[in-house]
Amino acid sequence: MPEFFNVLPPDQAITLLFEHLQPEIESEIVATESSLGRILCADITSSENLPLFARSSMDGFAVKADDTFGASGSLPAYLTVKAEVPVGKTTKAIVQTGTSIKVHTGSALPNGANAVVIMENTQSVDENTIEVLKPVAPGENIIPEGEEIKAKTTVFHKGTIVRAQDIGGLMALGITEIAVTRKVRIALISTGDEVIRPTRTPLPGQVRDINSYTLASLIQKYPAFTVKSHLVGDNLNQLKKAAQESLELADMLIISAGSSVSSRDLTSTIVNELGTPGVIVHGLAIKPGKPTILGVVENKPVFGLPGNPVSAINVFDLIVRPTIYYMGGCNLSPYPNTQKAVLLKNIPSAPGREDYVQVKLISDNGELFAEPVFGESNLIYLLVRSDGTVGVPLDKNGLYAGEEVTVYIND
Repeated sequence: MPEFFNVLPPDQAITLLFEHLQPEIESEIVATESSLGRILCADITSSENLPLFARSSMDGFAVKADDTFGASGSLPAYLTVKAEVPVGKTTKAIVQTGTSIKVHTGSALPNGANAVVIMENTQSVDENTIEVLKPVAPGENIIPEGEEIKAKTTVFHKGTIVRAQDIGGLMALGITEIAVTRKVRIALISTGDEVIRPTRTPLPGQVRDINSYTLASLIQKYPAFTVKSHLVGDNLNQLKKAAQESLELADMLIISAGSSVSSRDLTSTIVNELGTPGVIVHGLAIKPGKPTILGVVENKPVFGLPGNPVSAINVFDLIVRPTIYYMGGCNLSPYPNTQKAVLLKNIPSAPGREDYVQVKLISDNGELFAEPVFGESNLIYLLVRSDGTVGVPLDKNGLYAGEEVTVYIND
């Protein structure tokens, strides 16, 4: 029996899916050092200034700026050196008119000083006296207290995805634990009478399960984890039982269908039988990945991904990934890693769908080129041999050799 799809572009499909979801955000406390990639569930406010004290940004001498006005190489200003402030220490000495205190990069600014003359603009007369060869303005070469962050300032907002630099910023403020949203629990089901465990030797007509392991690996990159994984044949009752068990444990269910039409029909039937509203989208205006199912069962997203590995991964990146972030309280998922490159061969397409083609990146004389890697979507090594993906927009007939294209890196 032929399949009929009411296909939608990915962005419209996601919008429709999100209209049927009301994420139930739960939080947990984690160590800041272990929070990379997690989503903040509340604003974070600084309880202190950063830096906590005014400090020198250069090696040199802390001074009163007025004492240097008019100084030059031919008519230097002479200042007495009263003391030295090592990094990590303070001094009781005070900079007074006609005096200076030696400082280093990061040294606390001594009381009485309002500028730092850099070492290169001074000359030693003796161990207690320097010549200043160039004037400084008030505040020059100084990092004031609270210049980066003022106390009671909101430094991170709810829904922020924690990056490495964010962890550093939190540690600088002494924030060693933070509240984040709980990771999204995802259950996986691979279906198909022809699909067997990787530990088994395939008979003619059989294939090893690829998608369970590929998808589980992808999930680990995001604020989510695999809570259950099933492998079932093309049997309605077995699939329904596995799906019910999965939804009891998980926040999201991904069903990777077999290659047959009957496998995809089973997925659609099961999603509609499990609960309301059931199937929302049946078919995406993309290649590869057209026979994709998006559904919701009692406020839990359910995806029916094509069985072909390239299609499954493509749909995961376009649809599942942003849904993980949405379920975790982040409405805007991170931008993917991209590179600009010059296309080496034409990529044909058809208006009305988005095409995604794997490419190999080639560097030649400092210029980056993208060579299309054509092949069927059931070939996992099509992905293994590729460095990234190039997308052809919905309204274009294709891309031409010599065009600059955006490559979405397969990381």
